[in-house]
Amino acid sequence: MDEKAQTRERILHAAMTRIKHYGYGKTTMAEIAADCGMSPGNIYRFFEAKIDIAEAMARRHYSEQQLESAAIARRRDLTVDQRLREIFTQRMRDNYLLVEENAKILEVAEVLTKERPIFSNEQLAHERVFLAALLQEGAEKGVFIKGDYEFIAEMLQSATAKFSFPQLFSSLTLPKLERELNGVLDLLLNGIFARPDAGAAATGKEHLRVS
Repeated sequence: MDEKAQTRERILHAAMTRIKHYGYGKTTMAEIAADCGMSPGNIYRFFEAKIDIAEAMARRHYSEQQLESAAIARRRDLTVDQRLREIFTQRMRDNYLLVEENAKILEVAEVLTKERPIFSNEQLAHERVFLAALLQEGAEKGVFIKGDYEFIAEMLQSATAKFSFPQLFSSLTLPKLERELNGVLDLLLNGIFARPDAGAAATGKEHLRVS
C-alpha cells in the first residue's frame, strides 16, 4: 500500500471511530483531521466533503457484505431457494446488529439515503447480479419459473426493502423482523416456484415477465 492509500485509510479509520462515538452530524472535517494529526486543509486532498467519507465507509461495509452474499450464493450444501432465502436473512441480521452495536451508524445510513441515492442504487445493482444468477440456476434446475431474472431479482429487492437496513424503517426487534422476513419470503418464493400448471395458473404473468 502506497503512502497516499495509507493516509486515506488513516482518515477513514479516524472518521469511523469518531462518527461511531459522536455521530455524523456532530463530527467535523477539522476534528477528523486533528485525530489524524493533519491540517484541516490537507484532509480535503483525500475527501472533498464529509459525505464522501460517509460514502467510503458505506462502500467498505457493502463490499464485505456482497462478498458474504456471493459466498452464500455459491454454497452447494443448500438448495437454490435456501441460498436465496439465506442471502436476504443474513443481510438483515448483519445490518441490524451493526446498528445495535454502533447506534450512530444509523445516522450515516440516513444521510446517504437522502443525499446519495445513486450510491444505494449502485449497491442494489451489484446485488442483483448474483440474485439473477441464482434465479437462473433455479430455473434451469426446475425449481423456479423461467423469466426475466434481473427483473424478478429487482422485484424481490423491492418487496424486501424494509429488511435491507431494518432500523431505517422499523423499531421491531430482530426476532420479530426475522418472523416478518420469513413470511414475506414464503410468499415471494411461492410465487416463483415452478409448477406443472404454472403457465395456466399464473395471473398477470406479463407483469412478472415470465416466459
